[in-house]
Amino acid sequence: MNPGRSLIAIQEKIKSGNFTISDLVQYYLERIEGAKHLNAYLEVFADEAITKAKILDKKLKNQPDQCGKLIGAVISIKDVICYEGHKVSASSKILNGFESLYSATAVQRLLDEDVIIIGRTNCDEFAMGSGNENSAYGPVINGVGENRVPGGSSGGAAVSVQMDTCLAALGSETGGSIRQPAAFTGIYGLKPSYGRVSRYGLIAYGSSFDQIGVFSHDVKTMASLLEIIAGNDPMDATSSTTPAGKYDFADNRGPQKIAYIDDVLNHPSISPNVKSATLKTIADLESRGHELVPVNFDFLDHVVATYYILTTAEASSNLGRYDGIRYGHRSKEAKDIYELFIKSRSEGFGDEVKRRIMMGAFVLSVGYYDAYFTKAQKVRRLIKEELENIFSTFALILMPTTPDVAWKLNDKSADPLKEYLADIYTVIANLAGIPALSFPVSQSDNGMPIGMQLMAPQFKERDLLNFVETLH
Repeated sequence: MNPGRSLIAIQEKIKSGNFTISDLVQYYLERIEGAKHLNAYLEVFADEAITKAKILDKKLKNQPDQCGKLIGAVISIKDVICYEGHKVSASSKILNGFESLYSATAVQRLLDEDVIIIGRTNCDEFAMGSGNENSAYGPVINGVGENRVPGGSSGGAAVSVQMDTCLAALGSETGGSIRQPAAFTGIYGLKPSYGRVSRYGLIAYGSSFDQIGVFSHDVKTMASLLEIIAGNDPMDATSSTTPAGKYDFADNRGPQKIAYIDDVLNHPSISPNVKSATLKTIADLESRGHELVPVNFDFLDHVVATYYILTTAEASSNLGRYDGIRYGHRSKEAKDIYELFIKSRSEGFGDEVKRRIMMGAFVLSVGYYDAYFTKAQKVRRLIKEELENIFSTFALILMPTTPDVAWKLNDKSADPLKEYLADIYTVIANLAGIPALSFPVSQSDNGMPIGMQLMAPQFKERDLLNFVETLH
């Protein structure tokens, strides 16, 4: 059975009788079993998916006019996104066994359009990592082989799509956690504008950065899912009231003026393979009639520090709720309330989460708040203004998604700073709250996928999707 890797292809085959939704679910379950060694899934909702597939088959046969727009779409969700009646743990021991009492808005909107959720995927603990090696349930392995990381923190979601165990996946991104895994696994990954998709039901890491996004094998499938999950939500005060619109790919505006940051090509962090792929992408776009212009971006060497100061500060505050009292892991060895807090958090959180909580507590402390947190907020504003200045002249900004290809497991785990620097090209979009999409372009000398990303002005996802669709 070959269902195809786009929603359009799958829906056409289902409606023409090539296979049923039940057949499709069975196909994906077999693929999941075959890729079990990659540790992409923490839990597979096999029985539930089979039951729902049978219901949808009957619905399609007897009430085709009542079927949702996304019927035939089988997806996975990252283990930081709530699904009513199902476990959600943020891949952390501190939430081991916790079951969600409600569904995230994004999840519910997809379910209302007849999506089947086939499982929850492994991730870095509380979405903190760039390699998916920080999960309490073991690392995820990239399907390309050679014992490589899939990128993080949404590595399990990326691999679930990469290995064709589902059509698409919901991930979340704080500083590149969708785009970087997409680049490492050779698929598409979209981070929408901050506020485009409701964060209600998304376990928080950095509240002013976090955003739910989509992994897929093609842009049109990605657009179909985004169209449903986007839009204002009364349950999330930070969700935008700017209309999401319809992603219909009818608007092709011809040649575009695209900026690329010249400093990136000469930055010491970029590998020869990624630099070569970037230059080739620029040449390819120029051959298609687009105008590519180098621009300066004075803040490149400050973006990682700014990002980690702000996100660790927010994480320190957000993760204060996991105290062993209200929900989650509670230590059995505590003698008093003070010990209960300490032991529950010490036992429940992993090393990377503890590290970021401590960093956040430090930058928020009385003696250092102005020196670090306040200054980082000012730099964030300057970064946003600089990008707005670029977008006043250019439609899009092109950059490599990552400075290098996927590294081998454990190569950077001993030095967290090296892993933090892997986010240097992705955190820019998160600091400014703009949409960005990573798409595959080539492979390195050793066969590892290389991805490029395009960034657009805030809430211009439609322009971004339309443009990337024209490239393939």
